[in-house]
Amino acid sequence: MMRQPRSRQPSPRPRGRVAVDYALQGGGAHGAFTWGVLDRLLEEEWLEIEGISGTSAGAMNAAVLAAGYAKGGAPAAREALAAFWRRVSRAATFSPFQRGPIDVLLGRWTLDNSPAFLAMDLLARVVSPYDVPAIGGNPLAEVLEESVDFAALATGPIKVFVTATNVRTGRGRIFRNADITATALLASACLPQLFQAVEIDGEPYWDGGFAGNPTLFPLVNELESDDTILVPINPIERPGTPRSARDILDRVNEISFNAVALKELKMLALLRKVADPGNTEGAAWARMRMHVVRNNVMVQLGYSSKLNAEWAFLEMLRDEGRKAAQEFLDAHGEDIGRRSSLDLDALLDGV
Repeated sequence: MMRQPRSRQPSPRPRGRVAVDYALQGGGAHGAFTWGVLDRLLEEEWLEIEGISGTSAGAMNAAVLAAGYAKGGAPAAREALAAFWRRVSRAATFSPFQRGPIDVLLGRWTLDNSPAFLAMDLLARVVSPYDVPAIGGNPLAEVLEESVDFAALATGPIKVFVTATNVRTGRGRIFRNADITATALLASACLPQLFQAVEIDGEPYWDGGFAGNPTLFPLVNELESDDTILVPINPIERPGTPRSARDILDRVNEISFNAVALKELKMLALLRKVADPGNTEGAAWARMRMHVVRNNVMVQLGYSSKLNAEWAFLEMLRDEGRKAAQEFLDAHGEDIGRRSSLDLDALLDGV
């Protein structure tokens, strides 16, 4: 029987329900942190989820949550998320990407010393997935089919926006509830160094993080909720200067996957600043409020651990996510529905 994390007593709220939307970044196995955040927030009945935008692992979390919610509300959504991540771990039981004995002994979650990871990391720089057809498939395909009721997702009350990057145009494509399939979710998580592009309607797609990680505009344009809660995975800041080739590449990837989101946040801040509250089209931008669930654990983890799907690791990330969500609620729960807890104007410094 699957062990559920101990639930905290939901925060007392003197006011009514508040409509919110979530923006979920991608990051492989690190998406289990987002699972923990969502698991904790789903305990708060006063938070009414209107929509979720997600990319890669964030898109999978979004689809699983929304489909579960459509069938049984918040309790079913929590159960669906737990079952999904358990399936992810089971699917990776015989994966060649496993921690070495020393890392296990020292309690390190990295795969940097795994022979399989080192070989893959080297080959990915010189060998295309098209040169090795055996690695062209994605083991998550079956997991998604088992975890998401796509019919329930298509008609469910929570609007979902999944971003994938069109390889030909370089532009992001947003899949909405009725268009979301396992293939669309795999496209949103398709790293071009590891997998062949995912073809949908005759067009090839790569990871949505290149175009929007996650995409924020539909949350403002298409929803009534004014509060967006962003759950980032890739650290925006890291102390020190990376010096090894691997650390440099890891940091370049983090910066790249954060760049689009940061630019979109700056654009949203600018539109909010110049929007006319009296104008119908500008009112949504003028009212928007942004919140961020901070995390400290990702700075301690490297890229290789994004491929670590050991259950103990996923549980640790889930627990860290629940902890971060609790800290967010303690610090900014009263801000939701009233004011931004993220200083949007500060994003415009230097623009």
